[in-house]
Amino acid sequence: MTQMNDELRAADEATERKLADLRERLKAMGSVLVCYSGGLDSGFVLAVAHGVLGDKAVAMTATGPALAPKERDDACALARSLGARIELVDAGEIEDAGYVANGPDRCFHCKKSLYVTAKRVAGELGLGAILNGTNLDDLGDYRPGLDAARQHGVLSPLLDCGFSKQDIRNAARLMGLSLWDKPAAACLASRIPYGTAVTRERLTQVAGFEQALKDLGLRHVRVRHHDTVARIEVGTQDIVRVATSPLRESVVEAGKQNGYAYITVDLAGYRTGSHNEVLDGRHLKTIA
Repeated sequence: MTQMNDELRAADEATERKLADLRERLKAMGSVLVCYSGGLDSGFVLAVAHGVLGDKAVAMTATGPALAPKERDDACALARSLGARIELVDAGEIEDAGYVANGPDRCFHCKKSLYVTAKRVAGELGLGAILNGTNLDDLGDYRPGLDAARQHGVLSPLLDCGFSKQDIRNAARLMGLSLWDKPAAACLASRIPYGTAVTRERLTQVAGFEQALKDLGLRHVRVRHHDTVARIEVGTQDIVRVATSPLRESVVEAGKQNGYAYITVDLAGYRTGSHNEVLDGRHLKTIA
């Protein structure tokens, strides 16, 4: 027990040092626009930036169809609780043919639209740096959106300060932020397989079914869209429960209400990044 307490104390001290470095870097920027989805990473950046810069730290949330309505509402609520200004904008990614085509570079087209809009908003508000919530763990997956950030001069202070996802959770917990244990929340377009067009209708389908599943008490959940089939990812501890009455009937009914003819459960369970499991580097794998 003593060894465990010492390890936790050492981890907290390391996190505090990174947090102090982050605050100094943000202070030196003078004013910032945070590209903010309401998730853990960008929410943490906003909280720290607002704590250091006050009104000179502004959140910008792109409210396109790939952001679930509940996530948008939660983002607004968190910004209000921090006392931070939030700008809700339409970045117009759904009008970008490259985004709609949904190739492996879809995220690049999405982020390009986001960062072009962010530059405009930052200019209108007289803000200096544009920030995102990219951290060390994001480097371990295929993220073409990182190229868009580099091309548009968007800064990643969490990456620069060496924050991992666990560091962010630890720091958010130490700061007393309610989102410290919030599940990861990728955009809804990541639920649609590469090569299947991203449409408002499909995004609405996925959002509605995922919210229904959360309302049924499933905390870690993804709905993967395959035309008339919904492939559900839930925590491995929930797989049997989802496939057993009475929850099974409720899940099937919710799926049908959201336009799916067939409801399946992925036996591998919930995992982030499974959208990219068909990729080999930057190319689609050939599946025999």
